[in-house]
Amino acid sequence: MPRFMGLVRMEENAGTPPQALFEALDKYVGEQSAAGHFLDGGGLFGTEDAVNFISRDGAVTRVDGPYAEAKEVVGGWALVQYDTLEEAIAGQQEFAELHAKHWPEATVVATLRQISEAPPE
Repeated sequence: MPRFMGLVRMEENAGTPPQALFEALDKYVGEQSAAGHFLDGGGLFGTEDAVNFISRDGAVTRVDGPYAEAKEVVGGWALVQYDTLEEAIAGQQEFAELHAKHWPEATVVATLRQISEAPPE
């Protein structure tokens, strides 16, 4: 069964989502989990404590947050699985629509990407 990574991006310091969104997401995740689609996921803290390691020209540099240049950050993630890509897309759209309904003042980008499985040996 194909697995997918769902990512939620939003403006840094967009504020705390409303309680209605948390409640709607709890219900949605519960339903998706019961159906065997939601495997794991969660929200992320802001970039104030983030740590990036940049590999460039054979050297690794550590860069600690916050990042003044960051305009948009990943605010949450989900690992999901569906029988088809079309089902996964429908699930991600439903997830995005919950944000539009319960947090309309925030601009949220809900991205869905299929996870590459290792090639057979």
